[in-house]
Amino acid sequence: MIEPVRCGIELDWEVEEGPAPRPGVAVWWTGQSGFLIRSAQGLLGVDLYLSDHLTRKYGRTDRPHVRMTRAPLHGEALRRVDLLLASHKHSDHLDPGTAPNLLKASPGAMLAIPEAIRAHALGLGLDEARLIGLDAGSEVCRRGFRVRAIPSAHEGFDRDAEGRYPYLGFIIEVGGLRMYHSGDSLAYDGLAETLAAERFDVLFLPINGRDPARGVPGNMSAAEAVDLAARVRPRYVVPHHYDMFTFNTVPVGDFEEQARRLPAGVEPKVLKCGERWEIQP
Repeated sequence: MIEPVRCGIELDWEVEEGPAPRPGVAVWWTGQSGFLIRSAQGLLGVDLYLSDHLTRKYGRTDRPHVRMTRAPLHGEALRRVDLLLASHKHSDHLDPGTAPNLLKASPGAMLAIPEAIRAHALGLGLDEARLIGLDAGSEVCRRGFRVRAIPSAHEGFDRDAEGRYPYLGFIIEVGGLRMYHSGDSLAYDGLAETLAAERFDVLFLPINGRDPARGVPGNMSAAEAVDLAARVRPRYVVPHHYDMFTFNTVPVGDFEEQARRLPAGVEPKVLKCGERWEIQP
């Protein structure tokens, strides 16, 4: 089991009580695609998977979800989250073992999800009054965070009966910074052009690739994530969606090797679970 570099009460204090950057943000990778982002004004979480829900769910099946990295904290420990984002309904992104507990512990938090998965979220027992439904092109603003939704392609562009996207990526603006969190997505045609129209400080991109035969739906590979970053040219590119489940991971060294191809001015940043990283404008 991979141990976080900081966890439990120590990490919770650092995230919620420790000094916040002025200006800029502090970022913590919590494993898989989960990140906490804190500015001087507020605290945002995205795609937090902090439970063993999937390990329990698939424990006696032919697709066991054996956890590789220990959760650095749990949803009920987070009491000051202002906005929680979930890019789609898969449990390692909208976690039934994290989101309900976090919303209970953080009474001021709202959960922004694709409108297309509202019924699914309600089925998890989440309070509809705490949900903000998004679709491509919509946005939410809260405690200094401005979040814009764009489509993600988890294999293809799925749509619900009303034409809404069930998979989203998020452009997050706060503290003079602009960041993109892909959720689960391929580097689909047009994504680089959409992102390159603006200046980005950080791209958070998956690197585990895809293998439908093993039940691993579509994500960027390490090479494809680096190709996208080379076209968009952010200041930093941060890999995610690895080192969580033994059946669905890749060595982060694959990304580090590919990152040697990044152009000058684009820096790869590999975070350790529970590590604090500060970014200044």
